[in-house]
Parts: sequence; structure tokens; C-alpha cells
Amino acid sequence: MKTVLSGIQPSGNLTLGNYIGAIKNFVKLQDEHNCYFMVVDLHAITVPQEPSSLRDRSESVAALYVAAGIDPSRANIFLQSHVPQHAELGWIMTTMVNMGELERMTQFKDKSEGKDSVGAGLFVYPALMAADILLYNANLVPVGDDQKQHLEITRDLASRFNHRFGSYFNMPEPFIPEVGARIMSLDDASKKMSKSNPVEGSYIAMLDKPDQIRKKISRATTDSGAEVVYDPSAKPEVSNLMSIYSECAGVSLQEVQARFEGKMYGAFKKELGEVVVAALEPLQNRYYEIRQTGEIHDILAKGAEQAQKTAAQILDGVKDKMGFLARK
Repeated sequence: MKTVLSGIQPSGNLTLGNYIGAIKNFVKLQDEHNCYFMVVDLHAITVPQEPSSLRDRSESVAALYVAAGIDPSRANIFLQSHVPQHAELGWIMTTMVNMGELERMTQFKDKSEGKDSVGAGLFVYPALMAADILLYNANLVPVGDDQKQHLEITRDLASRFNHRFGSYFNMPEPFIPEVGARIMSLDDASKKMSKSNPVEGSYIAMLDKPDQIRKKISRATTDSGAEVVYDPSAKPEVSNLMSIYSECAGVSLQEVQARFEGKMYGAFKKELGEVVVAALEPLQNRYYEIRQTGEIHDILAKGAEQAQKTAAQILDGVKDKMGFLARK
């Protein structure tokens, strides 16, 4: 089986976009792949975090993985910080990446724009992300469009290592599903739905209450006109809402369009609210059960133990090829 590696930061509230674009696909991938799904808490601290919030959100993201259908008996679920090899290989990758490569990273430019001071961790973030992927010799990495650049630098570093020290790392490939890969903001369909957006009405959080979901969808921006037609270029706002309906109801976009032919936006948005509530309610119930029982701690311990076996073996091979003296 091919190996899949992906992770989500425990910062902000996971959104419907995270669920549709990432976690739902994690669930599908676990059936036919060797999967490692992390909570990337080391990446989260590239910007200041309040300790109790970081701790709670790390557990929350892991619990949402399980609540959404990731099976701990078929996939490794763990915290990045529980596997120390991530930090060690991250440093090794930092020594192999060039300043110019890091300066060209779009995310660094975006996140540092307008700031007087930027932490070095944010600058070298791609080296740690490369280490995350290479530590399991991953074949496939589920990524959004905004992460493609990070995967490219990972491939460059893998190739650079192989050239210098002999063939060792796989060349990871992006896994981008055709549908649902990019759910856009409710107030501006030109922007991705983001948990870091300060405008709460721009996103639906996975743990939003039903009335919050209905209210946010009722206030979602729509295009001029009133027809429920899928046309991302001419009608980006309603097309985004139709994508959400399609993913949450499990029907095609053609079926959504046919279902609301001749109906106005109001009727569509009202039913969309109920569809999203119905999709998230069972997940939410399972989430609160997991948090209450505390079972997530056993899941994370088991996942870290399994992940560390692979990570330690890969890292030992890296250090041997580079000439580090082995510990006796």
C-alpha cells in the first residue's frame, strides 16, 4: 500500500472547509493506504499560542478526526510533538534548504506582510513540513492549492538529499480530489474558507450549533440574479454554496441544480442550512462523547508509538547516510 501523510494545525476552529476539503478525504484514503494523520502542534507555534488553548485545541482536532470517521485501527492518529524525530529531521532539512527558496514561499510573504517582526520559525516552516512528509517516506500528500508550493520544496529537498547521499527518499505526490478540495468563504467566494478569518460569519465551524449554522448560511453572500445555477466564473458565490450542498448531501451538482430549478436563493439557503446541520450533527455527538470519555488519549498514545517506529527507522537511515556517528 502507498503511504499517505497529512496534518492540520490546532489553531482556530476547524471549519466545514477543513471537513469537506481534507478530513472527509482522509476517511476515504484509510481504506486503501497506509495513513498517518497528525495534529501539527509544532507548526502551530510559529505564531504565539496561549498554552491552555493549544493543549485543548490539539485534543479537539484529534477528537474531530475520530468523530469524522478516521479509524485508529486503520490509520495512525498522533500529535506531531509526540514523535521527536519530526523536530530532529526538521533541523536537518533546515540545513539543506536555501534562503532564497524560503524567501519565495507565498505563505511566508502573506503571513509576514505588514509586520515589524517575524519569527524565524515562520520562515523555516517549510523545512519542518518537508521533514513531516519525508519521515514516513510518504507517497501521497493531501494538499490544497495553497500548500502545493510546500510540497514542491519537499520534493526538491528529497531530490537534493538523494543526489548528495544516495537514493533514499520517495518523491511525494500531491493528492487533490476533484470535488470539494476548496470550499470558499461565505462572505467572499474569492477567498478560501479559513479558520483564521476574524469574521465568524465567513466560515462554518465543525462544532457550530445548528442555529449558528442556519444563521450563517442565511446571511451568506449571493450573486446578482436569483437562479441556483452552478457557474463558478459567473456565479461564484452560489456555486460555492452548491458545492457545500453537494458534499454534505452526497448528491451531484447537477442534482442540486435540478432540485432547485425555478426556486429562489432564499429557499435554497434554507434547505442548505438543514443539509449542513444534518451532516454535522452526528459528527458533533460523537465528538463530545470522545472528549467526555477521554479515549482520545489512548488513541494518541497508540498512534504516536506506531508512528515513532517508522520515524526512528527513517531518521536513523538519514543520519547514517550523512555520516553521523551511531549511538552504541
